[in-house]
Amino acid sequence: MGLSENISNGQKKRYRIVDGKRLRLGYTTGSCAAAAAKAAALMLLSGNRVEYVDLLTPGGLTFHLEVLDVTQGKTFVSCAVMKDAGDDPDITNGILVYAKVSKEKETSQPRIRIVGGAGVGIVTKPGLQQPVGEPAINQVPRQMILQELEHFCRAYQYTGGLEAEISVPGGEKLAEQTFNPRLGIMGGISILGTTGIVEPMSESALISSIRLELKQQVELGRKSLVVTPGNYGQAFLQKHFPLQVDEGIKCSNFIGETIDLAIELGIENLLFVAHIGKFIKVAGGIFQTHSKNADARLEILTANAVLAGAGQPLLTELMQAVTTEEGIRLLEQAGYLEQSMEHVMERIQFYLRRRSFGKINLAAVVFSSELGKRRGGSGELGRTGNAKELIKKIKMEIEANLEL
Repeated sequence: MGLSENISNGQKKRYRIVDGKRLRLGYTTGSCAAAAAKAAALMLLSGNRVEYVDLLTPGGLTFHLEVLDVTQGKTFVSCAVMKDAGDDPDITNGILVYAKVSKEKETSQPRIRIVGGAGVGIVTKPGLQQPVGEPAINQVPRQMILQELEHFCRAYQYTGGLEAEISVPGGEKLAEQTFNPRLGIMGGISILGTTGIVEPMSESALISSIRLELKQQVELGRKSLVVTPGNYGQAFLQKHFPLQVDEGIKCSNFIGETIDLAIELGIENLLFVAHIGKFIKVAGGIFQTHSKNADARLEILTANAVLAGAGQPLLTELMQAVTTEEGIRLLEQAGYLEQSMEHVMERIQFYLRRRSFGKINLAAVVFSSELGKRRGGSGELGRTGNAKELIKKIKMEIEANLEL
């Protein structure tokens, strides 16, 4: 994985090499807000029209950004910068991030104020970078905006106050497709970015979002949590478990990282509720479950069928199966499903304990969607030996929090 540059129309375009493909870098909503604020402040204090601004990001790259939809008044200037996520599949790609910079008569501290406008969410729960009641403009974007405005105040010897209002038209609707409602950020999107750069397919960004969700639950007093790799687990929780679906945190393929983060944050109990296609890998000690890193689903299932006493013809069929669900069906038909899953769950518990070094109480419940359809039930395949007690603890903690 590496970084390369290409000159196009006099402007550098940065690329990241991922899996042999050259993917273009983009810039964050935080960079857009800072660039728009920079342009607005420059126009307000100089009186000149600006069509482009250069923005040096904390990550060290400089972007040459077009200034759009300029409105100039006597005491304010408003303008926008369009978000470009590069080759990252970001739902905020193409949105306009506005900054309205206004002169203020009052010069009391702080001299420069940063506020949220329409389409920027408001924090309603603790555990995030900004306090409850504040706009969801994270610390690095705030610092970028502040730095640009302070620079122009010095350059033009302006000693009055400035207010920078950041807004995103359509941000409230867009936020419904993000994690914001789950995090308690209401009414719009967040203005984000630590480097100011969007790196396509960034695993670090996904891990950071998992850490944020875990940390927020800790801030709310939770010590026992439910984690699901994805939508299948969320649906299973909603239909078949005595736990609120909103309590489930998604960890995607980052099962090992989620355990590490939980230990770091002082979480005491963690219950994984997962589809067999994902969690069968944990029975083989695989904790980053994306197929590009490791598969071995059928190999692991077949190995545990051997321990259950399955014969060669069935083992051959299992190894030739296309999906884990097909393997489960073959075991069910042959009468080896329950015994095989007992061994699978024992291995899962073994590897969970080994990954955590006993620093956290980990348990798992594994299910099959297709088995549930065939049997007209939940489709639960098995659970680790400590799962029942851990489920009880989580339920009691949820009920106690609801009473507060």
